[in-house]
Amino acid sequence: MHGELGNKLVQYAKRTLHLPSLPAYQTELVRQIVREVRDLDRDVTRILEPYNTITTIVDDETGETVQSTQSTFDPAAHPATACALLVDHLSMRRNKRCLLAYHRVRAERLENMAWLGRDVVEELHNEAPERSEGGEATHHDNKKETTTGSAGNSDSLSAEEESYFRSYVDLLAQYKGQWTDVDLTGPLEPPRDLFIDVRVLKDAGEIQTEYGAINLTKNSQFYVRQGDVERLIQMGFLQRLS
Repeated sequence: MHGELGNKLVQYAKRTLHLPSLPAYQTELVRQIVREVRDLDRDVTRILEPYNTITTIVDDETGETVQSTQSTFDPAAHPATACALLVDHLSMRRNKRCLLAYHRVRAERLENMAWLGRDVVEELHNEAPERSEGGEATHHDNKKETTTGSAGNSDSLSAEEESYFRSYVDLLAQYKGQWTDVDLTGPLEPPRDLFIDVRVLKDAGEIQTEYGAINLTKNSQFYVRQGDVERLIQMGFLQRLS
């Protein structure tokens, strides 16, 4: 039935609004909806084909022959055909709106991540080897499952989304460059405490703080100044405990 695939895509978009991370891009479902729109368009062309008349016009100046197609379809005279055309048209329009809504939701999530200072593309590339290693350790004899896990991670963003995210990050960097003394991507609420407890979720290497260097290794905890690690918390390397 027309519209079922579009409705399914909208449900994925609704789930995206409540998930902590961006889910995998529904490549196959998007292709099926686009294919359905093309099939409906061909169906409209097929229905209107008997009512099309081709007129040949000869240009007096150049002598070239130009053909123009004109439709003689009258909805009042053929109500059943008009109804079929209306259903096809509304189905195509709904599918396009579902596609736009799905991609807009994902684009807004990517924009929010850019404002938080998170490099989504880099995170996905870093997580891919970890998932592959985990899959090999857990399913040593199951090559298919390991391959599937790695492929699913690489499909979290489409190629167009990666390009859009990169371009948006560059645009945001140019915008922030006008005010070097103001962090436009920082939190709007003032900090309650100068020092906080944090846990390292991912290895971040060594950072320099006002009180010396700190080596951030996974699962370690530190009591540090919030201003020194605020960006790392936003990027997902650290978790605030207090």
